[in-house]
Amino acid sequence: MLKVTKRRALVLLGVIAAVVVAGAAIAYWTAGGTGDGTAATANPTTQLKVNQTGTLTAMFPGDTPQTLSGDFDNTTGNSVRVDTVTASIASVSPLGAGTCTASDYSLTFPVMTVNAEVPNGTSVGNWTGAKIQFNDKPGVNQDGCKGATVNLHYAIAP
Repeated sequence: MLKVTKRRALVLLGVIAAVVVAGAAIAYWTAGGTGDGTAATANPTTQLKVNQTGTLTAMFPGDTPQTLSGDFDNTTGNSVRVDTVTASIASVSPLGAGTCTASDYSLTFPVMTVNAEVPNGTSVGNWTGAKIQFNDKPGVNQDGCKGATVNLHYAIAP
């Protein structure tokens, strides 16, 4: 029979203690769970301004169409995708007491394709293509349009 000595008892207790500690060190629990969060996105089209940069000459009956062109002021801090810019005649401001309306002018190709990312900055990107012309209405006195201002509106479609 084995003789249990003090030394063997201490070694045996050391081995048992090491096994217990090792078992405790690798033990763990597993668990599942869920959570929720939010993220916000900006609406950059509210910070994109269309600029008309092309210079137009004064229009008159029999005039040739003039091309509208321009760029953008993008203050979003990021580039913004612009698919089209659409031009329209918002109003006409006659100079005198005469009558002059939007029907005295023609706007052709009002939807202009941009199809580009407009970088952040002032006077960036470009658009062009719409044409404006004074309508020559034969047999109609159009003196009310002398010196009138055509007010244009531009809308961006992302």
